[in-house]
Amino acid sequence: MSGDAGAARRAAASKDRLRLWLRLLSTTRGIEAVVREKFRAEFATTLPRFDVLAALERAGTGLTMTALSRALRVSNGNVTGIIDRLVADGLVLRATIEGDRRSTRVALTEKGRGAFAKMAAAHERWIDELLGDLGGAEVLDTIARLERMEAPFKKETA
Repeated sequence: MSGDAGAARRAAASKDRLRLWLRLLSTTRGIEAVVREKFRAEFATTLPRFDVLAALERAGTGLTMTALSRALRVSNGNVTGIIDRLVADGLVLRATIEGDRRSTRVALTEKGRGAFAKMAAAHERWIDELLGDLGGAEVLDTIARLERMEAPFKKETA
């Protein structure tokens, strides 16, 4: 009988983990939908454009298109269209890399840094509002648990 009880517990735990995954996915999608709409309404921009600006801000001196695609975990083709529009808007500068005409480096312009700073401040405010019901200890505990869950995947992608 104890074998049957152990199997039942494992099956229940498996179902609970599946429910957790679905809840994480649902919560992420819900937050993302709100953030996407706020970017559209307040900045007439998109979340992918913000993500590109954020990656370039973190990089400081810019990134090659390949490195940017890798950082965002999307294809070069997905990034190229966004970069084209950001260059046209004066937010990003594109330059060929000396000695390698096939590679391009992209970096924020001063205008891009200013626009990103405004968007980043608003983004932080929106997330704070959306997650405002969580206390400091809950937030830190959730971060620690998610980091533990994420650890095996970071090893695979590093």
